[in-house]
This record gives sequence, structure tokens and C-alpha cells, in this order.
Amino acid sequence: MLLRLGRFLLLLELIALVSGSDPYVYYDWTVSYLTASPLGLKQQVIGIDGRFPGPVLNVTTNWNVVINVKNDLDEPLLLTWNGIQQRKNSWQDGVSGTNCPIPAGWNWTYQFQVKDQIGSFFYFPSLGLQRAAGGFGGIIVNNRDVIPVPFGTPDGDITLFISDWYKKSHKGLRNDLDGGKSLGAPDGIVFNGLGPYQYDKNLVPDGIPYQIINVEPGKTYRLRIHNVGISTSLNFRIQNHNLLLIETEGSYTVQQNYSNMDIHVGQSYSFLVTMDQNASSDYYIVASPRFVNGSSSPKAPGVAILHYSNSQGPASGPLPDPPIELDKSFSMNQARSIRLNVSAGAARPNPQGSFRYGEITVTDVYVIQNRPTELVDGKWRRTLNGISYIAPSTPLNLAHQFKVLGVFKLDFPNRFMNRPSKFDSSVINGTFKGFMEIIFQNNDTSVQSYHLDGYAFFVVGMDYGVWTENSRGTYNKWDGVARSTIQVFPGAWTAILVSLDNAGMWNLRTQNLDSWYLGQEVYVSVVNPENDQDEVQLPENTIYCGVLSVLQKDQAHRVKFSAASSVEKMIKIVVISISVGLLGLSGFI
Repeated sequence: MLLRLGRFLLLLELIALVSGSDPYVYYDWTVSYLTASPLGLKQQVIGIDGRFPGPVLNVTTNWNVVINVKNDLDEPLLLTWNGIQQRKNSWQDGVSGTNCPIPAGWNWTYQFQVKDQIGSFFYFPSLGLQRAAGGFGGIIVNNRDVIPVPFGTPDGDITLFISDWYKKSHKGLRNDLDGGKSLGAPDGIVFNGLGPYQYDKNLVPDGIPYQIINVEPGKTYRLRIHNVGISTSLNFRIQNHNLLLIETEGSYTVQQNYSNMDIHVGQSYSFLVTMDQNASSDYYIVASPRFVNGSSSPKAPGVAILHYSNSQGPASGPLPDPPIELDKSFSMNQARSIRLNVSAGAARPNPQGSFRYGEITVTDVYVIQNRPTELVDGKWRRTLNGISYIAPSTPLNLAHQFKVLGVFKLDFPNRFMNRPSKFDSSVINGTFKGFMEIIFQNNDTSVQSYHLDGYAFFVVGMDYGVWTENSRGTYNKWDGVARSTIQVFPGAWTAILVSLDNAGMWNLRTQNLDSWYLGQEVYVSVVNPENDQDEVQLPENTIYCGVLSVLQKDQAHRVKFSAASSVEKMIKIVVISISVGLLGLSGFI
């Protein structure tokens, strides 16, 4: 297997040297239910190819990724690629406004390019709280060899998923929300679906499998940490070890040491961690809840184990201390300290700071206000600017493509409207190549994190209180970090700037699953008025639904899984790419 992988990598190098085209990689995935034991209790989870969490996609800038997904669940499925920008190709975004769901028993092939991106991301199922049952996995986008990286090559690369977890199924959680109930306190915190380690027999029962990270003394490892949870912000820390922050969601950061990091729902960070301790024992890795009161806090934090090869015994003593919970300023000041490394290149050789966002004129301003759960037409819902989004049966992208009237309106308000809240499929009308300022005002009592598909935005300001136009005087107009998911603290605001240069229909949502499910999302339509075909054309394998169901072909006409392994298929595709490149016909791939 390793020999075949080695040959495959050599073939990728040949593509770069001979054909000049970007290589393709191909995967066959089956999404199905598995039995696992998060928190020590057997329950049904969602796995990919028999794995929970799913496999890590490890690719390089500009590679083309082809993933044939078979849905073996008993309900529709979509996978979305959190942080992958899908340049001019929102057809591959995998959310309800862009794609018809993959019906149970069907397969559908995603095909996208990780164009001009590097960094740490993840994928997950985007419908009906399915992420609460799993179905997630990591995405690593490596730099091309010609682009220098602003740190030495680590001795290892480790992906960790931290999340709150419920023993109730995602369908049960869904029923609770549909019935007007809150989700209540999660049952625990898990690392890669495991744990916690029994650090306290009074809190953690016997027999719970836990995550062990094996390391060598003196080595430095890159840890990619993703909060894939439901609604809980988590503080990540490792006993007696510093976390050197190097990257977040595709941007290299100013390198700073932290003893711990608040990681909010949907966020991803990369740290370098050096194994510089004497290994007198193993060490605790901890993820504990933040910004929760006693009634909504899990019974125990998540605990994994860092094990040196020369360790002399098990981890012992108290867990490393979390930040003081009542110190409201700690987490906000920590978030403000995360800044863009303006001198480093990323996917391209030019420095990240060469895009001088602070000097660009803003064309559109949206102040988006959320509120606690409220009654909308007799149902308990969540809103943005007084609108609770309801997904139409025909995805917005398809309705735009086929000019279907009445599916959505380009009339999302740019301020909170003093009127009764309502259900709607209202869309933000983005100005192509405009520069949009979005202020998120959180009037809820919990942290909300917001994500924008299709883009990385600049985080320019955050503070407690109500945003006013005078707040712009506090903006960071030079090295605000560029990312795709940002937290908004309760009773506070966060401001972002985004260049709308990516044509398509893009989802703007809260990452907190309960709020998302109850309507806190909106879409941003970005259309080139001079060329409405600026986006990639409608895929040939499009699934049709809603008013366009009559266009649907039988599933039998779709691409089926082959018997070849993923590595064999990747090699075959690379060989074809080289052959076509040598013939000067790479444009036909």
C-alpha cells in the first residue's frame, strides 16, 4: 500500500512538471449508521466508510477533489465543506439552498477544486442536526512546495475533533426542538468521539474508551483542533504544554504562545506543540465548556491523554485550570489577539497583507441582529433581523438557474425591522466585487458563532454593548485575521469585512446547530451583472427536487461505485491527466 502511495505522489509531481494541470484525487464514501460508545454508552452514530469520525481529506492547493457519496442513511443527506470556498462553484457547497438532498439509497458525486487555499478545515452533514450524530471529518490543504511556510516542518500532524455530545439521537434532539423544547445540557464532551478519561472516579464511570495521543519526546507536532459540536464553546488546553498558534481556517497567524484557547462551535485552529516535558507521567488534554451556567453545563469536561513514548506513569493530579468563567474580558481579549501574519505567503507567494482591506470603500452594510427563541406564527423559532429562514422545496440556486419565480426574494433587511417576526426565504442581494461590512449583534444569552460559505472574511472588531457607527473607530484595519467562522459573545457585537468576488449563492448561518435548525440562516446572492454565467455551469449530475422534480432522471443513470480502491482510482486519474497534458488537451479533463 505504501509503495502504491509513493508511486501516486511521484505521479503528482509529474503532472506539475509535464502537463502543468492541477491533479485530481478520487474517493468513494459510504455514509451509514454505526454503533459507537461516546461517553461509554452504545448508541447509533453516523460514520463514513465504517469510520467515526470520518477520514481526513489530505490534499494540496489547487487539487481537484472528486468524492462519490453513497447515502446509506434512512433520510436525505448533504455534506458541506466548512471553509472550502468553492470558487464560483456553489453547486458543490452541500447546503439546502444550493443542492437538492441526496435521497436515502442514492449516490451523488461532489467535484470541487481547493483553489488558492491552504489550512485546516472540516466537512460535516448539513441537514436536520445530523452533525450531532457524527458524519464529520477533517480537511487538510497543504501548501505547494514552491510556497514557503512560516514555520519549520513538524514531526507529525494530528487532527482532533472536540464537541459537546448528547446520548439522545439526532432525531430525538430534532423532535425536542420541533416540540418547542430546548436541548438542555449536553451529556458530556468528547475527543474524536471518545472519552472522557477517568480523571475523577466520582465524575467519570469505569470502562469509557478515551483518546490517546502518542508522541515522542523532543518532537514538535502540528495539532489541528476543530470544534464540531452542537452549541458549546470549549476551552482547549494541554497540561504543562504551550500552544503556539500558527493558523486558523486558512490564514497564517502571528505566532503567539497560549496556555489555552477558547474554540467556539464551527471553528478550527492549528497549533505547534513541542514535547518538552520530562515525561514523569502522561499529560491531560482537556476541553471544558465555556459561557454556560450550571444547569446547561455538562457533568464533566472532555479529557484525552498525551502519552510520551518514555512516560513513567499515568496522568495524575488536578486538571489544568480553565480561565475564570466570570471574567468576560478574557475570551474577547484573546480573540482580539489573534492577528494575520501579514508578511507570510499562503496559497500564493504574495504576502497575506498585500490585500489592504482597510483601504477599500465599503459598498454595503448589514447589521444582523439575533434574538433568543421567540414565537413565530405559533412556533418557537430563532430569527435574524426578525426573519426565521424556511428552506423552500426548490433550492435557491436551482430556482435562480431556471428563473423559477416565487421561491425567494432579494429583500433581506439590512437592519432589524420593528415589526413582528416572520417566516421567509429572504436573500441578501450582494454586489458582485463589492465590499460588504457585516455587524453581528448578539442579543441572546449564549455565544453564537457565524459562518459564511464561499469566502474568508476579515475580523475587524468586537466589543460588548450595542454597535454604533462610532464603533468603527475601534476597527483593526491592518492585520485582522481572515477566516470563515467568528464568535459573537452574548450582549456583544462582532464586525467583519468581506470582498464579494466569488459569484454564487452562499450560506450565512449560525454554527450552533439548535439555532441553525430553528431558522438562523440567510443566503447571500452574488451575481455578475455583466455575465450571469460567471459561476461554474450546472453540473450534469444535478439532483432535481421541488418544482423541478420533473427534470429528475432515474438514479440508474448515475455514476456507480467501482470495485477499484481509492488509491488505484487516484493513480488511474493521474495517469490520464498526464497523458492528456502531454497531448496538449488538458482543457478537456
